Amino acid sequence: MSQFYAACPPGLEELVAQELRSLGCAGLSPRTGDRDSDSEGGGVSVEGDLETLYRLNLHLRTASRVLARLGEFYAASFAELHQQSSRLEWERYLNPGGAVRLNVTCHKSRLYHSEAVAERVLKGIAQRLGKTSPALRANEQPEARAQLVIVRLVKDRCTISVDASGELLHRRGYRLAGAKAPLRENLAAALLLACGWETGAPLLDPFCGSGTIAIEAALLAGGIPPGRNRRFAFMDWRDYDAALWERVRQSSLDEHTPVTARIQASDRDAGAVQTARENARRAGVLDVIEFSQRALSAVEPPAGPGWVVTNPPFGVRVSQRKDLRNLYAQLGNVLRRRCPGWQAAVLGNDPRLFSQIGFPLKTALATQSGGLNVQLRIGKAP
Repeated sequence: MSQFYAACPPGLEELVAQELRSLGCAGLSPRTGDRDSDSEGGGVSVEGDLETLYRLNLHLRTASRVLARLGEFYAASFAELHQQSSRLEWERYLNPGGAVRLNVTCHKSRLYHSEAVAERVLKGIAQRLGKTSPALRANEQPEARAQLVIVRLVKDRCTISVDASGELLHRRGYRLAGAKAPLRENLAAALLLACGWETGAPLLDPFCGSGTIAIEAALLAGGIPPGRNRRFAFMDWRDYDAALWERVRQSSLDEHTPVTARIQASDRDAGAVQTARENARRAGVLDVIEFSQRALSAVEPPAGPGWVVTNPPFGVRVSQRKDLRNLYAQLGNVLRRRCPGWQAAVLGNDPRLFSQIGFPLKTALATQSGGLNVQLRIGKAP
């Protein structure tokens, strides 16, 4: 059995663990505040084989990337780091001379110079494979198919992992165009899972923007794996099993279910609605989402009760917050008048704006979006 790590934004660890349990994974160990992802966040460790790795990349909706643990060892000197690095099974993941992109972090360790750490790891790779690998810095534009290697030193314990995903998992491939302040796909999926949406119940997003919440809802309701139409870094590994991958992928496609829920998405911006339609078409779910251009006050929800899951404008500047108070108050009025008994799930970052909705909301999720601390608050419209 191998060790894998499903990295995610902070606050989404339990949702990732829930997904892993639904996939039948064993040996789960959620951790918060890890830095195995490109940004500070958390994740869940899991045990499995090659098929498990393929299934994680194919199915996970809330994770950012999947890593394969290559090794963990003590290293208090550069000599130890070089020696231990050269003993790892790099040949499973790298072709001799293949491009490598290194992401190194050092915390409370004697080896604190990240560039020097990267240099020793590269020497270890070259010694093991017999050929020097060209290296890119973590913040450089990656070459096509350069393998990301993540090196983490904490209190002289070194953990080395290789990225199995390639592009971040939220990049499903359907959103080629975005409206203003687009919501990442994995966060949209997290909102749906955190609020407890029942996939057969009506769902409404009156601030749909580029349509991400509605599209992720349609994918979830249809059991459509989010990674079905993209490639992954593991496809360039030396132990890549193309036949196994195709079996895993085809098996998931055979498990699709009809979408019975009425999913409605609207926005007052005509350009945003057109973009949302195009994104839904690329995702293969345009026929199960009802898009419309309309103001919040003009929404016509289907027969309920159901769920309103939405991401209204936040407003970062003080003047914007003042302007948005009426918008949030109007959202509350619409929910009370037109969606009584519906569950409301609203993503935002300002308690004063939440209070304008006018009925109790509790925090179901706290994470980050666009560099801001945000909360998903949920409640039942009276």
